[in-house]
Amino acid sequence: MQPVNAALRRVPVWLVYLVGALPAPWLVWLGATGGLGVEPIAALEHELGQLALQLLILGLAVTPLRRRLGLNLMKFRRAIGLLCFYYVCLHLLVWLVLDLQSLDRVWADIVKRPYITVGFAGFVLLLPLALTSNNRSVRWLGASWRRLHMLVYPAAILGAMHFVMLRKGLQLEPLLYLGGIVLLLLLRAPKPRWLESRLS
Repeated sequence: MQPVNAALRRVPVWLVYLVGALPAPWLVWLGATGGLGVEPIAALEHELGQLALQLLILGLAVTPLRRRLGLNLMKFRRAIGLLCFYYVCLHLLVWLVLDLQSLDRVWADIVKRPYITVGFAGFVLLLPLALTSNNRSVRWLGASWRRLHMLVYPAAILGAMHFVMLRKGLQLEPLLYLGGIVLLLLLRAPKPRWLESRLS
C-alpha cells in the first residue's frame, strides 16, 4: 500500500471536492433533457440520495481501510463527509422544490410518511456535523468534537433505513446498503475487553 498512499498524498483535496461535486450538475442536465426517463424528478431524487449513501459508506470505511489494509484516506475524510452532506441537501431540495412544490405539505409529509420521517431525522443528525467540519470548530469543541461526530453512526443507519423503507418490500439493493453500513460500524466498534485478552 505504500506506493498507493504516496500517490494519494500528492492528490490535492480541492480536486476531490471538484470531482465529487460534478455528478450533481450532470444529473440535473440529464433530468432537464429527458435522460432520466419518464419520471425525471423521482429519478433525480433517487440518484442524489444514492450518491449521498455511497459517500457516507466511503466515509465510514476510511478507518477500517487504514486499520486492515493500510490504505490511508484520512486526508480526504472531511471532503468525503462534506460531499455526502452536499448530496443529502440536494436530495432534500429536489424533494422540497420539484416534488412537493409546496412548503405547506412539508411537515405533513414528514409526519405522515415514516420513510420521510426517518430520512429527515438522518438529515437533522448530519446538520451539526457539517456545521462543525472546520478547524475552528475542532479547536473550540476540543474532545467534544469527536463525541459530536459520532452522530454519523445513527445518521448512517437512518439513511439506509430510509432507502429500505422507500423501496416497498424487501429489495436486495437497499438491503446491501444497510448491510454494508452495519458491517462497517461493527468493524469500527472497539473489541470487548474479554476478547482482547483472549487474542493477546
